Amino acid sequence: MSLVCIAVGLLFAFLVTGPQEANGQHVQNVLFIVSDDLRANVAGCYGDQLCKTPNIDRLAKRGMVFDRAYCQGTWCSPSRTSFMYSRYQGKSKTTLGECFIENGFYSARVGKIFHMRVPGDIIDGTDGNDVPACWTEKFNSPGQEAHTPGDYACLNLNVFTDALEGRQSTGMKHRMFVTVAHDGDGSDQPDYKTATKTIELLRKHKDERFFIATGFVRPHYPMVAPRKYFDPYPIERIEMPPQVEGDLDDIPVVGRTTTSQSTGIDKFPDNQKRMWAAYYASVQFMDEQVGRVLDELDRLGLTESTAIVFTSDHGYQLGDHTFWQKLTLHEQVARVPMIISVPGHKPGRTNSFAELVDIYPTLVKAAGIETPDEVQGVDLSPMLKDPTATVKEGALSLNKGALWRTDGWAYMQYRDGSEELYDMKADPDQITNLAKSDKHSEELARLREQWNERTATLGIKFKSPK
Repeated sequence: MSLVCIAVGLLFAFLVTGPQEANGQHVQNVLFIVSDDLRANVAGCYGDQLCKTPNIDRLAKRGMVFDRAYCQGTWCSPSRTSFMYSRYQGKSKTTLGECFIENGFYSARVGKIFHMRVPGDIIDGTDGNDVPACWTEKFNSPGQEAHTPGDYACLNLNVFTDALEGRQSTGMKHRMFVTVAHDGDGSDQPDYKTATKTIELLRKHKDERFFIATGFVRPHYPMVAPRKYFDPYPIERIEMPPQVEGDLDDIPVVGRTTTSQSTGIDKFPDNQKRMWAAYYASVQFMDEQVGRVLDELDRLGLTESTAIVFTSDHGYQLGDHTFWQKLTLHEQVARVPMIISVPGHKPGRTNSFAELVDIYPTLVKAAGIETPDEVQGVDLSPMLKDPTATVKEGALSLNKGALWRTDGWAYMQYRDGSEELYDMKADPDQITNLAKSDKHSEELARLREQWNERTATLGIKFKSPK
């Protein structure tokens, strides 16, 4: 074949299919799926033997599973801001959605992507802290939340009723311990509506380049799901995290959060297991909605041209160290599930470090878009090609201080100068704080120096350790 023919062929391919890379075609579309408050280790593909997540697991079989992915903010608002701007703290000029819009993509939000109050904004159907410029169109998915008819429980108060009156809801002190098992089919729930609208948009925009961000609110409290999703999780099958006497004694006060004792749920051991059961039920229901969206991608023939990311804004504590919810810098909160499926890349599993700020540059690179200069994340495509590749030596998570998570170690330094240090190979549950151990003084000094260098590079300032 002559060089002229080859050149003509390449030009035709470019005009028909879009820009090309040396090793293959850029993806045409992006689907970004975000769960809310999902700790990594409850998904089947991350090792949980009880929770049913067949759809997240099937995405894992065709994508890259990141075993050491970490959020940059350990509660909703800063985390979501960080991954939508690819910044460790604060905002910058261009959101992820705007970057796609500026390069000819249709951009849509369905459900919660930037921070929304759950349940407040869900009940009201309002936008929360959304950034309208990020989207060509945006769609909220309202629901009744704790007011959903069914078997209601407020587990720290040991209240069980089917009455609709007197339920803990928006802004109320005990709302985080609310569960509802209802008798409906789930079609009235926010996540079902989010999946339905996403499917509608896939059908409508299948012939153009799109970026669709689908935000599910479960398993964020209140943990509401149809009754059938509670049935597989009787409390007799639930195993609580290790409960160690004196576990809080070596955790600095600034590093603590809501405890079993402060909320009263310590009086009801079985109710702690019911919290786990409701969390599992919410995860399974959310997983089913993920499956509906993936099924539609397959049906429309879009899977082979669409990059898919599944992740969560942060993890969650369910009695770990007697803690509940998020906010701490411990592993159960800072570590997140993350699966990235990009056409042309083999599925696999990587133990290399990744951060949520890396999603932005990875997706725009996959789509053939130039990454904005202000982005702080790193393109993860080397790890998509080779799971043994390394793009960073550790991960940084922020809240009242910062976690520096490296291979084998978790070092935390707080704004008051207090510290935590854990040997993650010998002590994966982070029971023994080694920060004051003479035996580990050299390791502490090494990690402290790395922490100082990393935070200084990013302009993050805290007090020196005591």
